[in-house]
Amino acid sequence: MRRVMGEKVRKSVLFGIIETMETLQEKLRAFQISFDKPELLEEAFTHKSYYFEHKNSSVFHNERLEFLGDAALGFIVVEYLYKAYPHEREGVLTEKKISIVRRESLADFSRKLGFDQYLKLGNGEEKSGGRENDANLENLFEAFLGALLMDKDLAAVKQFIYDVMIPEIENGSYDKVTDYKSALQEIFYTAGQIDKNNKIPLEYVVVGKSGPVHAPVFEVDVVFEGHPIGHGKGKSKKIAEQDAARSAFLKQKNQQKDN
Repeated sequence: MRRVMGEKVRKSVLFGIIETMETLQEKLRAFQISFDKPELLEEAFTHKSYYFEHKNSSVFHNERLEFLGDAALGFIVVEYLYKAYPHEREGVLTEKKISIVRRESLADFSRKLGFDQYLKLGNGEEKSGGRENDANLENLFEAFLGALLMDKDLAAVKQFIYDVMIPEIENGSYDKVTDYKSALQEIFYTAGQIDKNNKIPLEYVVVGKSGPVHAPVFEVDVVFEGHPIGHGKGKSKKIAEQDAARSAFLKQKNQQKDN
């Protein structure tokens, strides 16, 4: 009896996955996207927590596709910015790129597209709020781009980005993205917390680096007078610094409200 019940559960889970992927395929037809290899799409939407709980599954988790999609996205965005802003300096273009491909932005695209509803998570990750986690949704968006690249080509990825992301860039959405490092400095300057050289004694210190060589994750603390006041992570030092500044900025704003 127990064996029969187990078979029913496995069939039910398998059917649910197939049904979900079919529904996702229907959603993607709005962008004229149809996967010839649906297993790539399923892999893109499989978090490693789900994979490790279902090791008998033939589908791998999405980290390799995320790596691929991250590279494709970076190239397409840089190419767009280079052509769209022919007279801007490299530093300005870099800041624009960072604001576009930052974690919150990509996670927001996953939510707007409804991708979060199709992400396959392990039980523990699900219970801990993994479906709302910005890092998971950022990785999901990039993994989808990687799957699209492998199923089609770079032109298909570029078309999707131009359909979904570029209109947001051109309507000024990213011009409103907060530069948290500058915002944090402004809080300390306004409070008169400056050193003898009229500078704000904020330091950004790399405290960790993990992940494979091709896809490192940096950890940074923002330090004020020798004490860490914010912690952040990112795929580059600049992104991690912004994440740390964001953490510290939000803490400072909450303290101001309490006072």
